[in-house]
Amino acid sequence: MKRTTLVLGATGKTGRRVAKRLTARGVPVRIGSRSSEPGFDWDKPETWGPALRGVQSAYVTYYPDLAVPRADQAVGEFAELAVSSGVRRLVLLSGRGENGALLGEQALRESGADWTILRASWFCQNFSEGAFLDAVLSGEVALPAGSVGEPFVDADDIADAAVAALTEDGHVGQLYELTGPRLLTFAEAVAEISRVTGRAIRYRQVSMEQYAAELVKHAVPPDFIWLVRYLFTEVLDGRNAQVSNGVLRALGREPRDFREFARTAAATGMWGGGAHVPDALHAVQVAPETT
Repeated sequence: MKRTTLVLGATGKTGRRVAKRLTARGVPVRIGSRSSEPGFDWDKPETWGPALRGVQSAYVTYYPDLAVPRADQAVGEFAELAVSSGVRRLVLLSGRGENGALLGEQALRESGADWTILRASWFCQNFSEGAFLDAVLSGEVALPAGSVGEPFVDADDIADAAVAALTEDGHVGQLYELTGPRLLTFAEAVAEISRVTGRAIRYRQVSMEQYAAELVKHAVPPDFIWLVRYLFTEVLDGRNAQVSNGVLRALGREPRDFREFARTAAATGMWGGGAHVPDALHAVQVAPETT
């Protein structure tokens, strides 16, 4: 009898894909979210035990990001509880170039679990499902990111690697750096989307100060603003401007290219024409341009 796999963040970009793939393989899945039954909330440790009951393995994603203060402490405490509850295999979604993520990874290693770490670059799907979608639909993406290249990774590749680590032998004790096959600046990524959609979509670089000021104006919580500032300055400062072979190591195939992602997303019609007013939280548009 197959035992249950807990998928944290199962309504998010990677968690949703992991849960779907496991279910297709006949693996019993428990959804770990605030709205699930039993519920799971990182800020309420009393919810962790019920979510772990009867579970054999878990896909661990920390909300909102491993970079935030004390995330490593929470991950460590969760991992220790999981192991003491009989959970053997833990697969952690981590981030590249984040000091907080490194601490979270270490906490997982020290728990005694059979661990695998997926250290991922920025998701391609931020342009189609999340933070930048409204901006793409509006025809202008304004962000505080300049000429630094990022090897955007497809969330489907992350999900495939997670499922392999959760269900197959040979992945315990492995750290996979998951990236796409090439570096793209944000401007180049937007140009790829413009090309495959046939729409005029413009990228405009703004300063971090301008971006943060607009977030404040729209009553974005300070913790979120801190995270955005951290991700667009320290993490996107060039330290991660290289591709890795993690997808090949984990899956035995090359990663999907951003162009393939863009073509697939465009084929769904999600980036189709028509006027669209971007949500202020997801796509901040400010007047002055930066050089």
